[in-house]
Amino acid sequence: MIKILIDCFGGDRSPQAQVEGALMALEANSDLHLILTGDEAILRRCLEGRRYDSSRLEIVHAPEVIGCDEKPTDAIRLKRNSSMIKAMIMLRDEDDIAAMVSTGSTGALVTGALVRLGRIPGVIRPAFCPILPTMNGSIVGICDSGANVTVTAAHLRQFAIMASLYMENVFGIERPRTALLNVGKEAEKGDDIRQEAYRLLQETPCVNFVGNMESRDLLSGAYDVVVTDGFSGNVLVKTTEGTALELLKKIKKDIYSRTLYKAGALLMKRMFREEKEFMNYQNYGGSVLLGVEKVVVKGHGSSNAVAVCKCIEQAYRMEVSRLGGKIADEIARYEHFEE
Repeated sequence: MIKILIDCFGGDRSPQAQVEGALMALEANSDLHLILTGDEAILRRCLEGRRYDSSRLEIVHAPEVIGCDEKPTDAIRLKRNSSMIKAMIMLRDEDDIAAMVSTGSTGALVTGALVRLGRIPGVIRPAFCPILPTMNGSIVGICDSGANVTVTAAHLRQFAIMASLYMENVFGIERPRTALLNVGKEAEKGDDIRQEAYRLLQETPCVNFVGNMESRDLLSGAYDVVVTDGFSGNVLVKTTEGTALELLKKIKKDIYSRTLYKAGALLMKRMFREEKEFMNYQNYGGSVLLGVEKVVVKGHGSSNAVAVCKCIEQAYRMEVSRLGGKIADEIARYEHFEE
């Protein structure tokens, strides 16, 4: 039985989305045991009238909530009874609990994971790796996307190793094509850090390094992993998501602008629905925090039940694949990593 904690408060749709997502995941996986942390009375009300296997679902009372505007270091120190920190302490202290999922404060989650859980031996810095769909029907992972604003070339090589193992073991992508985000595709492009990272990645046999990637090619399907610093990665992901959403709005507006367009849209209704689902980030889960001792998955703050369920499934597959041990083994092969 795989036990996973769900931080049920802190997101825009909490706790209803977390409860519904948890029940969906329980129904899909018979060897899954979920622990919901949060205000017990509220969670009980959300579960009223719902059918589920009560032997595989439990609630741990945690009445406090960490807001996104709170200072992360203060939150993890002062709010030990919050749904997030309670879950993290349980994850650290109980060996039979494999993972946690949260849609709460990103800063508090990263800080808490480093302070409470610690890093996998050899890992310099953990990194977020969200997933986006590509135009050929596959997916691409972006590592990092917010955990590390400044990086070194050694950090980028470790991000590539961890993300490649993640995509291979959790999503079944053999020898993931890994690229370095840069301002051009030529090897000499970019600052000193990117040029050094390019050299290091060429000297890392476990990474299928295919060179630099320009941001416009993110969704082309030519890459399975994109390596970058947390600042650039966060901007890249949010710009891509935002562009997709605004494009859908523009298409909808244009359709309603003319009767002829409306008639054509009726014939293409199914196709438009499929494209909307394809571009909906809720269908692709959350950002996994690679490099910490236990599995941590950060869902989008506006995650709905489907997105929460996808996050739980990500955590489940990471534990089944024993990804943490594989990262530790591979990182140990490369010496001279520097802080």
